[in-house]
Amino acid sequence: MATEILTKENIVLNLASESKNDAIERAGKLLVSRGYVKENYIEGMKAREFEVSTFMGNGVAIPHGTNNHKAEIIKSGIVILQYPNGVDYGDGNTAYIVIGIAGKGDDHMEILSKIALTISDENNVEKLKNAKTPEEVITIIEEGAM
Repeated sequence: MATEILTKENIVLNLASESKNDAIERAGKLLVSRGYVKENYIEGMKAREFEVSTFMGNGVAIPHGTNNHKAEIIKSGIVILQYPNGVDYGDGNTAYIVIGIAGKGDDHMEILSKIALTISDENNVEKLKNAKTPEEVITIIEEGAM
């Protein structure tokens, strides 16, 4: 994965539990502060969640904007938030890892496929839940997508 898409500055570990909406907002604000998206993209992330849950299973949620908000993407990037005690995603689902995604053009498909490969293995998700450093998270994502 291109180093500018996922950097250690894009990873926040050991967050206290918060609401699903707050977690989505946190991911969006990090995407904004890292220069990947414009502020309005956050509204697209919330709109997407309203349409369909971005909870993917295995304790992972991947909030991202709607197609109507693609113009708000400056460049492709992902942010990863780790919640050791989880975020209630509704319907009995708990997300321990929240991965905010912004994909410019068709980049989001490649990004999503690499993440999907990683999180499809419960062992990888467990490693992400217990990671102690951003570097460890990057290694798990990169090795999990192989």
